[in-house]
Amino acid sequence: MKIIIAGAGEVGFHLAKLLSYEAQDITLIDTDKQSLSYADNHLDIRVLRGDATSIEVLRDANVQNSDMTIGVTSSETTNLTLCFLAKQLGCKRTIARISNTEFIDNKETIDFSQLGIDELISPEELAASEIQLLLNQSAFNDTYEFEEGLLTMVGVFLPKNAPFVGKMVKEAARVFPELHFMPIALQRMGTQYTHIPRGDTVFKEGDLVYFITSDEGVDELYKLTGMQRKEIKNVMILGGSKVGFKTARDLCNNKFNVKLIEQNKDKAFDMADNLPNALVINGDGRNVELLEEESLESMDAFIAVTGNSETNIMSCLMARSKNIKKTIAMVENMDYFQLSQSIGVDTLINKKLLAANNIFRYIRRGEVVALTRLNNLNVEILEFIVKPTSLVNGEIIKELDFPREAIIGGVIRDNKGIIALGDFKIQQGDRVVVCCLPKAIPRIEKLFL
Repeated sequence: MKIIIAGAGEVGFHLAKLLSYEAQDITLIDTDKQSLSYADNHLDIRVLRGDATSIEVLRDANVQNSDMTIGVTSSETTNLTLCFLAKQLGCKRTIARISNTEFIDNKETIDFSQLGIDELISPEELAASEIQLLLNQSAFNDTYEFEEGLLTMVGVFLPKNAPFVGKMVKEAARVFPELHFMPIALQRMGTQYTHIPRGDTVFKEGDLVYFITSDEGVDELYKLTGMQRKEIKNVMILGGSKVGFKTARDLCNNKFNVKLIEQNKDKAFDMADNLPNALVINGDGRNVELLEEESLESMDAFIAVTGNSETNIMSCLMARSKNIKKTIAMVENMDYFQLSQSIGVDTLINKKLLAANNIFRYIRRGEVVALTRLNNLNVEILEFIVKPTSLVNGEIIKELDFPREAIIGGVIRDNKGIIALGDFKIQQGDRVVVCCLPKAIPRIEKLFL
């Protein structure tokens, strides 16, 4: 695919990096010479210096023959204008990064496609949604919902006392006569190698295991992993960033008790006006005495979303020392994910990774309606819709020519999540959730075309 990316900032560079690994034809546009120079030296892409809303620059980027144009600059207006121009000049699909979530909230009322904008994404909104989902499934390190929770992916580090440590997958499955969950990816402690679990795969202490589960399977997973469901009600948020504000707003709407700490006095007062159901405190969240005065030890969850990754990590570690049930830190450096278990923070989130995941599903072949890349694991989880022409249509799973580097985690049919085993027959219209390693993706895509 020929893809134009406007904006060489964190999201744009990360997206260009991921796409360049897949040999996509990428053109990166930005006005900043230094950002472009760094991208040019580190990635196999074409860089173009100029205004992304310039028709001349877009023609120079060959927009008329492009498959996709993605606007991820820091300017919402630039991204929207770019998409409008790109579509008028002949680009097939456009995606705009926005910060005003009113646009997303009113997509049903306003037809943005008439303006040449096919998709809108907000990294801040994605991060806030991720945080809320993590609080709802508080015992797990990572979560992702398919079709509003009909199937859910959860990730967990196996503790020593987990009942199925030392058992094979097929032995653990016998504990429950009706299987409501499926292990889809596994990483051994101290390694960077990702396994797709099979029946004879043995679970070990410290494994990072990802499961696909239906509603019924969540409680089973709590029992099998030895984890305890944690009731989260009182939440402290450090940082009045866009993510902090959106998280506080959403949590208040869901009846959480929220305290938000913001160092900037004017910003704190503005947020207090806009968050009447939250307690907004003006102060330095790195001050231990301030946190203790605000009853940090009585909190169920601590969320650090300042603009400084190290501040977020250190404050979460301090919260952990007060026996806080759940800690979440927003980080910008992707390398921190490799240290997540040893750092001691329950969950790390990254806005650019969430945005890239959201955009990536439009790159995949077949009708992909959802995609997520697992933190620190070289694996993708895709949700395909089975079409009449799909090779999997009408086939029984165990009879499929399915690569060993991939696994079907579940199927959504008739508004119900199903953990599909070998004898399950796939039908047209099914939404099939597949976990696969990168080398298996081309074969998987062909099955769902």
